[in-house]
Amino acid sequence: MILPGSASQSLAASLAAELDAEVGPVEYDRFPDGELIVRAPASGEHAIVVASTVDSDAHVQLLQLQDVARQHFERVTTVVPYLGYARQDRAFREGDPVSARAMARAISTTTDRVVTVTPHEEAVCDFFDVPTESVDASPLLADPLPADLDEPLFLAPDESATPLAETVRDAHGAGGVDYFEKVRDYDTGEVTLTPSETDVAGRDVVVVDDIIATGSTMAGAIEHLHAERVARVYATCVHPMLAANARAKLARAGVAAVYGTDTVERAESAVSAAPVLAPAVADSR
Repeated sequence: MILPGSASQSLAASLAAELDAEVGPVEYDRFPDGELIVRAPASGEHAIVVASTVDSDAHVQLLQLQDVARQHFERVTTVVPYLGYARQDRAFREGDPVSARAMARAISTTTDRVVTVTPHEEAVCDFFDVPTESVDASPLLADPLPADLDEPLFLAPDESATPLAETVRDAHGAGGVDYFEKVRDYDTGEVTLTPSETDVAGRDVVVVDDIIATGSTMAGAIEHLHAERVARVYATCVHPMLAANARAKLARAGVAAVYGTDTVERAESAVSAAPVLAPAVADSR
């Protein structure tokens, strides 16, 4: 039985369809003092909790759903399509917590297994105290791209994201791959980009990353590309957080479209991650 968090209802429904499984009768509520409560009046052999931890409320809901599942089901698998705090995978300054480790330990306490989707760093899977695996949804990002891309260049915002760009390019079937040099100041949060030397004039460019959060870095990249007389620019990412006015930033920068998966529940241009999740989840059924 699939038990969805409130921020992952669409993906949970898609995953249930892929697995021919039932979606549990989960209800979400909040007490007058702000505390959250979930109710899942169901029981059985295997519960699959599906909850992206997009914010603090989603983290709490996930832990509550796991607690219910542990009481009423024989086995519990936790699917965290978007793993919040995964970018805090080390202490950047003295006195910082390793937040990814703290969250992983909490999630591990009431589950038998964890599955996540394209985490920011694969090594965060090692923080869990139960068997954990990730599946890669980046090939799915090629599905909504126009078929008529002109000499496409798949461009990563930094060198570490180049494998993602290569995967999307390979799934699309043609094009080149390059990346920007990105330097982040962890004291100020400011990111600077050193432009690529690849000639983009007249070409279509697909900027590929794992997460679009504030949109500032990708918007800066898109503005540079337009200054180099690029034809069209598409933005793709596995996890479209699109916080605050991120989508507006991308629009002002001149993006033709933004594509992402449904690991983060957004209405715009989502492709389902269920096809890559289902085989991994099915292994434990």
